Amino acid sequence: MFASTNRLSIVKNLISKRGIHNATTAKHELTRIENGVQVMTVRDALNLAMQEELDRDPDVFLMGEEVAQYNGAYKVSRGLLDKFGPKRVIDTPITEMGFTGLCVGAAFSGLKPICEFMTFNFAMQSIDQIINSAAKTYYMSGGKMPVNITFRGPNGAAAGVAAQHSQDYAPWYSAIPGLKVVSPFSSADAKGLLKAAIRDPNPVIVLENELLYGESFPVNDEILSPDYVLPIGKAKIEKEGKDVTVISHSRNLIFCLEAAKVMKEKYGVDAEVINLRSIKPLDVDTIVASIKKTNHAITVEAGFPQCGVGSEICAQVMESEAFDYLDAPMERVTGCEVPTPYAKELEDFAFPDTPTVVRGMEKVLSLGEWA
Repeated sequence: MFASTNRLSIVKNLISKRGIHNATTAKHELTRIENGVQVMTVRDALNLAMQEELDRDPDVFLMGEEVAQYNGAYKVSRGLLDKFGPKRVIDTPITEMGFTGLCVGAAFSGLKPICEFMTFNFAMQSIDQIINSAAKTYYMSGGKMPVNITFRGPNGAAAGVAAQHSQDYAPWYSAIPGLKVVSPFSSADAKGLLKAAIRDPNPVIVLENELLYGESFPVNDEILSPDYVLPIGKAKIEKEGKDVTVISHSRNLIFCLEAAKVMKEKYGVDAEVINLRSIKPLDVDTIVASIKKTNHAITVEAGFPQCGVGSEICAQVMESEAFDYLDAPMERVTGCEVPTPYAKELEDFAFPDTPTVVRGMEKVLSLGEWA
């Protein structure tokens, strides 16, 4: 089908035009008031982002396992089938390589698929489609075939799902030319980055976190607007500080912000916490500017130690002007060098938590047991 000379019109006929849907009404159904503040879960922020983009552009469609009739394995696509119909919200068989190839082919033909993986661990089945087809085709075609495709789903460890369901793929995908990689933390991140990914003409990997889906974050009218889109490649300073820079992404920012409070209460240390948001491209300028102010830095991630995001950040700092401003070597806080254990007690040991981040800051500042 995709080899046909008339493939664009044929594929477009498979994807129905936008359904009748009021995104303005939907956004208010997804928010609630907590302690006088309007909040939204990360799950609902992702849902709203897809609603708005499906409503905005008839070339956008969603495909994946259980995304339609079951409302998504994690209910992220809840209600989309009812609003947009089975030609734009498409259930697939359990074959990641198969439906990823369909999405890539559709992108070759000018459509804008959102390809959902039940977990990015299962995307290993379709790694050839993601890397050799999606990431490289724009370059190999001499710029004639842009590949507007969004790969999204939960990434990293959840809880009690063992080694084959618990890997962080941020370092894997960020190593590949042709891919952009984002990792949202808050509801604002989730909505703004997913919309940016869907609109971006390049393949974008959106690494969500299953344990964040149900977390609520404050939102306002700007975030709820259909025009709210975050730039890919720009970090956010979640907390300003002057004594140490803490660089992280996704769920680990919860531990970083908690650790910053502990360090303030225990030592009077004022930590600056950076939310990367984008893994590739990496916002090195924000990191450098922060280190020039604090003169100390640690990175925090749930991935394996070797060849991780933290390793790349350390290398970038070494090669930049920020190196001359460091008063101590940078410290990496990572997951353990072990396949994720199933037993909860061992699983808890395998990943960073608030005390681990505190120890990392203590070490880089020569405090506590490191004094």
